[in-house]
Amino acid sequence: MYIDQDIKIADIVNSNIKTADIFKKHGIDFCCGGGISIAKACQKLNLNVEEIIEELNKIDNKVVLSQNYNKWELDYLADYIVNTHHAYVLDAIELLDAYTSKVAKVHGEHHPPVLEIQRLYNLVKIELLQHMLKEERVLFPYIKEMVKFKRDNESLVRSHFGSVQNPIKMMELEHESAGDTLKEIASLSMNYSPPEWACNTFKALYAKLDEFEQDLHLHVHLENNILFPKAIDLEKSFQPTE
Repeated sequence: MYIDQDIKIADIVNSNIKTADIFKKHGIDFCCGGGISIAKACQKLNLNVEEIIEELNKIDNKVVLSQNYNKWELDYLADYIVNTHHAYVLDAIELLDAYTSKVAKVHGEHHPPVLEIQRLYNLVKIELLQHMLKEERVLFPYIKEMVKFKRDNESLVRSHFGSVQNPIKMMELEHESAGDTLKEIASLSMNYSPPEWACNTFKALYAKLDEFEQDLHLHVHLENNILFPKAIDLEKSFQPTE
């Protein structure tokens, strides 16, 4: 479906549910207010309709098949996590840095929860950046090395950190810490429901934080429930030399 200015918002969302994310990000009501054209909606919110339509038309409206991550090779899965979820975090924090700063500055005095949200966001951002760096420089290379040696039927020399279970335990603790912090943010934001008087930046902040948490859930699932247990089993399958 190619989108132009005269198409009703409800029709756009009904045609491709993924467009709801764009409307949500920009604070455009696609539920009760979905009966008006995108041009009128953008006019009401003082949004650039051409820019919104460009975003909408870039969305891939093909059905995305569920991925069977459990069947992927561990080296491929590790690269996927870096290229998809780590990359997402790096992109998202650029927006979130700006959103949290602006909303805290403009609304913090009259709506104190956004000040605590900003503090917690900065905390989890630092935690995740350090966490991802450790995965990319230490844990994932070791997992990929194990996969290579297994394919080549070679012995595996243990890493300087000993068993792979050691860094995995640390990563799991950090996952739990990040998850708990985002739960606090969700609670403070009333599950990312902005006040009625919220400006578009306020709405965009909550929408992005919601998306950020959902991405982390999948990110952690892929590691805690698939990559890490299989890496432990793979290591156990070797008779490592010292």
